Amino acid sequence: MPREIEFAGATVPGLLLVYLGCLVMQWVIDTVIGRYGWYRHVWHPALFRVALFFCLFGSIGLLLYP
Repeated sequence: MPREIEFAGATVPGLLLVYLGCLVMQWVIDTVIGRYGWYRHVWHPALFRVALFFCLFGSIGLLLYP
């Protein structure tokens, strides 16, 4: 995967696409967890959301950019 991507005449980092993809995955996972009431088992839901996003972004980023 390229390190930089040309978008509308501007060069943006390649991790921007990974970031946007992780935001979409985070939204889907958050919707599912909230719909089924699994947040009852989590101590701090906001902290859980942030930790889940960092785990997704870190793991996918490391898989694509070793």
